[in-house]
Amino acid sequence: MTIMDEPRSPERRKRDVLDRLERETDVWVASADSDGVPCLVALWFVWDGEALWMATRPGNPTGRNLRAGRLTRLTFGDTRDVVLIDGEVDVHTDDEVPVAAAEAFRAKTGWDPRADSAAYSYYQVRPVAVQAWHEVHELPGRHLMRSGTWLV
Repeated sequence: MTIMDEPRSPERRKRDVLDRLERETDVWVASADSDGVPCLVALWFVWDGEALWMATRPGNPTGRNLRAGRLTRLTFGDTRDVVLIDGEVDVHTDDEVPVAAAEAFRAKTGWDPRADSAAYSYYQVRPVAVQAWHEVHELPGRHLMRSGTWLV
């Protein structure tokens, strides 16, 4: 898409976001500690139709921040095809994670954190706000979800 293209309809933007959630493997995960020190890392994820599931070690900064703050902002890598997802986080140990979520994660990424010798937790992120835009001409109408409800 170039700046000359017509802005996408909200419905098209939602379809594009859902498509990226299905096909992308990596997502940027932003969190902050209790002092407000930010942390930004890329993690593998799987989308189950309602939430994103990620896995990381519970003792690293991202794991600690997500467990304590229960909030995150997620985004995909391309700055000309922006998707921002603000979400609420639930944490599951590898013993607590729903089998379907863990198996979907393994199938998509080829890695099963439950089988790793190190301890991992799963982080379930339920979107509460979603924005999407291509270039500045799509900034109007970029809000697709608020308070956990799709606007389109």
